[in-house]
Amino acid sequence: MVSPPFPVLTFLLCCLAMSGGGITQASAQQIQDPEEPGLESPEVKPDRNVVFRFDAPSADHVKLRGIKRTPLDLVKSKEGIWSIMVGPLDPGIYEYSFIVDGEPTLDPSNPLIKPEITPDSSLLEITSGTPLFYQWKDVPHGTIHLHDYFSGSLKRLRRVRVYTPPDYESMPDQPFPVLYLFHGTGDTEATWTEFGHAHLILDNLLAQQKIVPMILVMPDGHADLQEEEGIHRANFIKFSGDMMGSILPLITRKYRTVENSAGRAICGLSMGGMQALQIGLNHADTFGYVGAMSAYVPNPHDLIAPALADPGLNEKLHLLWGSIGTDDYLRKETEEFNALLKEKGIHQQFYLTPGTHEWSVWRGYLRDFAPLLFR
Repeated sequence: MVSPPFPVLTFLLCCLAMSGGGITQASAQQIQDPEEPGLESPEVKPDRNVVFRFDAPSADHVKLRGIKRTPLDLVKSKEGIWSIMVGPLDPGIYEYSFIVDGEPTLDPSNPLIKPEITPDSSLLEITSGTPLFYQWKDVPHGTIHLHDYFSGSLKRLRRVRVYTPPDYESMPDQPFPVLYLFHGTGDTEATWTEFGHAHLILDNLLAQQKIVPMILVMPDGHADLQEEEGIHRANFIKFSGDMMGSILPLITRKYRTVENSAGRAICGLSMGGMQALQIGLNHADTFGYVGAMSAYVPNPHDLIAPALADPGLNEKLHLLWGSIGTDDYLRKETEEFNALLKEKGIHQQFYLTPGTHEWSVWRGYLRDFAPLLFR
């Protein structure tokens, strides 16, 4: 069983949060630090106002970045504690950091950090009496497994996270379909669970009987150590080799999986969206379901040109699915790619939704994509 993914801070949020929605975000308010020992940050009030604090007696300026669209100025107390109160905040997951005399820094009082190659955001989760679709609910929960493996193509140790559904252990003779889910630029194999809450999304959908029980595989998409952004050709080629040569065999060997294209799906966001298209379309005999969330699709499309030229691609795929936000900066490239698919006669379910290039959108895309799989 997966325990609620909340350290003490988030558990307190559950206890303190008031019920229901309908609370709108108010303007940030500056406050002075209370006259008491210790430093708590962030401190969530019962009304969902949140106090952020930073100890920097010698600093000239401290700002809070991430909670609002523009950085907010903190106020300095006579003890040298900078603080600000923001809210009330709607339920959800927030990433933030401080800017101290122009230098960004994590919140040293908060152990929750967004998993990234170079971590630069602390995390805050606000809950309520009615959890959101990606928050912990009192339903059966699956298990997250962490595997270290040696990549034959990359010649080094790598790491992958695997989610198994609640009934996996109790059904020892049952094979399960698999969804391979990829992250975006700068993230790691941990981001889809620690920040995206993919496992909780599937737990909640399964409890509502909206999806087929499935295994979820989340690898590290940065295969080229010389390319941190991961959006260059070398990283796509190297990751594809790692995926097909090491990750797929590992999952087949370690887990009870459905061993045909009808039992395998592949999907990703941004950089991972291109990786899913490249691997999934070029190996349509292996992956019957291909999804792309706000995909980075560079032009020319030479990495997937062989697949697009395959006259039997429509027959091989059970589903080609894509979605992007109306205000996403990659929308133009996505629309050009969609036009190419149409020109080639390749069938796709595509959805244009509200939103930008952010996790609040991608969690919703996983909620929408998963029920379409393995039917």
